Amino acid sequence: MPAQKAARRLHLTEAEFREKLDALLRVGFPAACSITGHFDLKAIDEWLDKRAGIGGHEGKPKRNVMDGLKERLALIGNPSPKVGQKYFQRGSA
Repeated sequence: MPAQKAARRLHLTEAEFREKLDALLRVGFPAACSITGHFDLKAIDEWLDKRAGIGGHEGKPKRNVMDGLKERLALIGNPSPKVGQKYFQRGSA
């Protein structure tokens, strides 16, 4: 995909994307193809997931959303994972 679409994927304008590209590359953002100059959408999505801690990378399984919620609740002193459980389970109303 061209730089304009890669920028859009990051919710940036193309100008903002080009301005931040060196910094993005330093933190592992996937480089453009050396022949076409286009970026790989799948690689960008995987990079975003990895940075958010939800990607299945480096042999680690994908993170369970409920586990993350439990960890956050424990950190704020609420050990009950029931506080948002209905929002993360299929079929719950």
